[in-house]
Amino acid sequence: MTRSVWLALSFLIAAPLAASDDVSSDRQRELRNLLIQDCGSCHGLKMRGGLGPALVPLMLQGKSADYLSSVILDGRPGTAMPPWRPLLSPVEARWMAVMLLQGIAQ
Repeated sequence: MTRSVWLALSFLIAAPLAASDDVSSDRQRELRNLLIQDCGSCHGLKMRGGLGPALVPLMLQGKSADYLSSVILDGRPGTAMPPWRPLLSPVEARWMAVMLLQGIAQ
């Protein structure tokens, strides 16, 4: 099965997840810091863009939390976006994606 087919199927079977499910409050603080400091180093400290594109809710319209979490985990080949899978679980990446969609990281 190709990566794109697997990715498409994973979106269909992924269970809905609230932003705080299975992520402890301590880990949420760490992940928020990662969003601001590490992601912000490329996407801007206010997520309004820089080396990487803006990650504000207006610019993320039409993108699902599942899509964003897969980009967080696997990066974007051919761009400066690295894969974070070695450091984050899928649940943590989804939590971060939900925060971005809600504008919490700004």
